[in-house]
Amino acid sequence: MKKVVLAYSGGLDTSICIPLLKEHYGYDEVIAVIVDVGQPEEDLKEATERGEELSDLYKLIDAKAEFVQDYIFPLIKANGNYEGYVLGTAIARPLIAKKVVEVAKEEGADAVAHGCTGKGNDQLRFDAVFRTSDLEVIAPVRELSLTREEEKLYASEHGISFESEKRWSLDENIWGRSIEGSELEDPSFFPPEEIYKWTSSVANAPKEAAIMEIGFEYGIPVSLNGTEMDGISLIKKLNDVGGNHGIGRTDMIEDRVLGFKSREIYEHPAATILLEAHRDLEQLVLTRHELRFKDFVDRTWSELVYQGLVMDPLFEALNAFVDKTQERVNGTVHMKLEKGVARVIGRKSPNALYSKDVSFDVKQEQRGAEGFSLYHGFQSRILYSRK
Repeated sequence: MKKVVLAYSGGLDTSICIPLLKEHYGYDEVIAVIVDVGQPEEDLKEATERGEELSDLYKLIDAKAEFVQDYIFPLIKANGNYEGYVLGTAIARPLIAKKVVEVAKEEGADAVAHGCTGKGNDQLRFDAVFRTSDLEVIAPVRELSLTREEEKLYASEHGISFESEKRWSLDENIWGRSIEGSELEDPSFFPPEEIYKWTSSVANAPKEAAIMEIGFEYGIPVSLNGTEMDGISLIKKLNDVGGNHGIGRTDMIEDRVLGFKSREIYEHPAATILLEAHRDLEQLVLTRHELRFKDFVDRTWSELVYQGLVMDPLFEALNAFVDKTQERVNGTVHMKLEKGVARVIGRKSPNALYSKDVSFDVKQEQRGAEGFSLYHGFQSRILYSRK
């Protein structure tokens, strides 16, 4: 019996993949796997009902804790950000693909599959992890070049119904929410307020600002306002509070891996707050040379995640460097959330490289700096004098 394990979401693309894998590819058994990385409960419930109906075996894997511990925390330490995008979808795909491969091996499957098209980034993220195994990789929507209308027709012919056709293409996990498609594909189209679910508009945000204290240990957020919290609870809380104050909206033109430019809209209140706080704390405790080099490391780390290349040996090496720098990233950061802006208003660390000795109010011999000043810009002055 030929078995295939499908990375299932419950949407149109992956739902039609189930009959396609049987009719077009000749598989006898299709195992649908959903990996819970913080999707809405109602979406998981609907997907579960459809997955159980359509597939031969359905599995729901709760990976939220692993997602936060092994993927989001390293992202925070590396200030994960690609062109302004905080990598919400990108950081989740390798974990989902990993879990699908694990199920395939447990079930003795011959292949793994996904429902990605040939135009986006997700196909590369799934493929990169899938192909670390010896399993066949199948992408029906991409391989058959199906259009959205063709998918709908095929679904109708096979009794796969969706109560309401969603106007926008949505993806959501605990770290971020993405909205794209339909009129949003026009870069000049003004996005309506209805597309946002996590964040208030600036106009509707509270007039009174929120002040909060975030505690970090080894670069990882561990407390909020003095109360220790696990990662999932802390991120959810910041999504709620930050979103209420209009924090964490991004509307951008993004360079996809394949070279296309795409218009992307994201919501990510907790990510905005935590990354801003973490970067600020690093400024307090890391040396100038560490910060300069880490900036390059962070950008390279983020590009690898965006491309789905988390199995690249460079990624492991970059994480080793990042982890070393985080040994001193301990302390607290005070944030002010006000009308769409998350701003640092104070920071404190036992590892601070800040000295009051340089204060303007400290009486100290200053002439020692004259020798340095004498030769500061020396080469430029020589060149200037010759003009």
